[in-house]
Amino acid sequence: MSVESANGQVKTILRSGSDVLVKSGQAHIDLIEGGNITICGPAHFSILKSGTALTIALDNGTIHAHIEGALTLNVYTAQVQARPISIGDGAQDVLVGLNASGAMCFHANKGAVRIEQQLTGQSILIPQNGDVSMTNGQLETLQSSPGQCACELQLGAKNPAVSVQVSTLASTEELNKRAAEPKPAEPQQASSPITEEPVYQVFMPPLRYDAHTKLQPEYDPKLIVLVRRARVRPALIFQGKVEGDPVIAQAAPPPPPPSVQKRDAAKKPADDSTWNRLRSFFHKLWSPSS
Repeated sequence: MSVESANGQVKTILRSGSDVLVKSGQAHIDLIEGGNITICGPAHFSILKSGTALTIALDNGTIHAHIEGALTLNVYTAQVQARPISIGDGAQDVLVGLNASGAMCFHANKGAVRIEQQLTGQSILIPQNGDVSMTNGQLETLQSSPGQCACELQLGAKNPAVSVQVSTLASTEELNKRAAEPKPAEPQQASSPITEEPVYQVFMPPLRYDAHTKLQPEYDPKLIVLVRRARVRPALIFQGKVEGDPVIAQAAPPPPPPSVQKRDAAKKPADDSTWNRLRSFFHKLWSPSS
């Protein structure tokens, strides 16, 4: 391959037989005949071209191919071959994904996709707007899976505050610097624990087994990617003063002066004696002996 610089952009010219490895993020390939291919990492594949036929040998990862013109695209895996088919000589837009567990996904945005099992020769046609997945290259496991095949990290459009951090290997200087720094004190646990914790994802290269070798080759630890998803929340500080309604105490009436209390006490015996006299008078008046 060769590298060219034009209009302030550096581009790599891929030749037939080039091996492409995307560790993380996305890569973009512009096709000379028209169209482009977007790769979402981690991904690994090879490109072969013969005339107007372009073949992609996909080892793992997800590719989003947009084909225009007379270019013919074939995507090969160890068990399945996928070939986009244009409708009315229109553009072809297809997504093909393969993960380390052997699960595959296909999504036909424009045109159709024909899937063929390389061992048995069985084939099936996925219509336009079809979104399906399969396991271990078996057409019997084909099922509808909307939204599963996508060449971008799905974070949700309604959560713009979610940030994604991709890990990188620390250098020797950083490791020595961290070892020399004193360990910080453990923070105290809050009274109300956080319900939403960061989500971690580990992407590893596919494991390979070769029966001809006794010692299997070790995978490169630089290809391991750790993705951390966390929701960024702003610190809210409320300042102010809370006041309630004023409470008015009811004042008790003042006690009467001592002179009034003595006057009332003196009236009671007089009133009692007058009433007793009247009662005795009427009692004598109506008694039989009178």
